[in-house]
Amino acid sequence: MNGHRCCEVAASGPGLQTTGERHRADYPAAPAFARRCLDIAGWIVPSAILALLPKCPACLAAYIALGTGVGLSVSTATYLRILMVLLCAGSLISLATGMAMRLTRFVETALRNETSKVAVPVTFSDSQKN
Repeated sequence: MNGHRCCEVAASGPGLQTTGERHRADYPAAPAFARRCLDIAGWIVPSAILALLPKCPACLAAYIALGTGVGLSVSTATYLRILMVLLCAGSLISLATGMAMRLTRFVETALRNETSKVAVPVTFSDSQKN
């Protein structure tokens, strides 16, 4: 943090903020690198599971038996496959909803900031023209 406050314009009223405070309030900081990586992994993992999940329950049971040594019946593999599809689809829908909400909030903030910068024409009354 810089100790100098040369870039901030002081407020001229009790309820007003400095420009630095307004900037931080209007535009939140970008997420950290680790957070962005977790966000990307949140999209990749369920998508990869859905892409690699076999359609045949017998194949799923065979893959589980090969990978873990645990044998599953075909009916159990069917229910497990349905559960995995629902969980992955629900996860992707939740991520998409969150992304849409963040995008909506960002657009609203940008529009609010742009409309507050619109210049208002000043009109002078006859007494001020002299």
